[in-house]
Amino acid sequence: MPTLDPESLLRAAFAAAIEAASAARCVPPALPPPPAGRTVVIGAGKAAAAMARAVESHWTGEFSGTVVVPHGHAVTCERIEVIESAHPVPADAGRRAAERLFERVHGLGADDLVLCLVSGGGSALLPLPVEGLSLEDKQALTRALLRSGATIGEINTVRRHLSRIKGGRLGVACHPARLVTLAISDVPGDDPADIASGPTAPDPTTCADALAVLARYRIAIPAAARSALERGAWESVKPGDPRLAIAEYRIVAAPQASLEAAARVAAGQGVRPVILSDRLEGEAREVGRQMAAQVQSVLARGEPCDPPCLLLSGGETTVTVRGSGCGGRNVEFLLGFGTALGPCAGVHALAADTDGVDGMAAVAGALWRPDTLARVAARGLDPQQFLDANDAHGFFGALGDSVVTGPTLTNVNDFRAVLVLGAEG
Repeated sequence: MPTLDPESLLRAAFAAAIEAASAARCVPPALPPPPAGRTVVIGAGKAAAAMARAVESHWTGEFSGTVVVPHGHAVTCERIEVIESAHPVPADAGRRAAERLFERVHGLGADDLVLCLVSGGGSALLPLPVEGLSLEDKQALTRALLRSGATIGEINTVRRHLSRIKGGRLGVACHPARLVTLAISDVPGDDPADIASGPTAPDPTTCADALAVLARYRIAIPAAARSALERGAWESVKPGDPRLAIAEYRIVAAPQASLEAAARVAAGQGVRPVILSDRLEGEAREVGRQMAAQVQSVLARGEPCDPPCLLLSGGETTVTVRGSGCGGRNVEFLLGFGTALGPCAGVHALAADTDGVDGMAAVAGALWRPDTLARVAARGLDPQQFLDANDAHGFFGALGDSVVTGPTLTNVNDFRAVLVLGAEG
């Protein structure tokens, strides 16, 4: 067997994970047959434009539509309008785009079809606040939630109850047309209510649940909005709503499938892949420390397997930003992992976001090498200081170990790969 190149293996595994979730691969097999009436395509998320182009390439018959994507994630479509807006903090362009989606589905009949394309990032791209809540209020709330350490499920519970489009409301607006949602999942557990905050999916959570999240993280909202939540005035669309009775929801790409694609790359190079989980959550640095303990178990006892092996995981960790840095789930995981592991000749790792943006534009994640601690010591830098400041991006950037992909036009969230070759490498 040829000599193993650890970094090439890690990068190839990451590339395979992204390719497994590409719109061109996963959308065409899931398309429904054309309807007797009109076809309208709507959508939002980091993959929405790529999904729209895949529809255009494979659809027979007439159609029109609108999708909204973050800046930098647009692709050219011939018949589907592509609108760009800000992410992760919402902007007025997104508000106008949300209104445009409602215009697109207004007045449809039972012979018509709405094809909704959703992926991660859709929540921020469709900011249509409830009455009494301004866009500025929504922006402040988003910033507070992102810095709070709340899980994506908790964040989306709040979003669904402060929106006129999320929590199934866009789906209800499509009635009585047939509604088929194609989704690329970026959330642990692949819950439709959490993918882009479920604009076409029923929501089992309540206004009381949203209030509990706000209280748990001590996040303030305007008094009028709090009062409305307390009265249950902004309840979302619930499971069993007859207006969604014939709606279909198809998850066309998900984290597990991407991890399996990465696993095949490792196996092809004679390295045993171990998929630990596709839904890890928790503070990123703590998850990193737990992963370091897992690696020590591999090295000391061969559990869950002997080296060489590739430990793979996905999900969505969180970062409670208390320092001057900008966070970044995957780089903070990696720095927490490396500082807990210490010098170890036979361990290499890559952690990155599959959308190409890990809390910081243009940086997907980073690499950990056996000599990372030695190189940083030679520069007189203290890894713990970077971790305390939530500035893992600064740490890896100083070493030239950032992973940069540009927008990947998909999103199945965190990707973590730890290659354990043995104590001596």
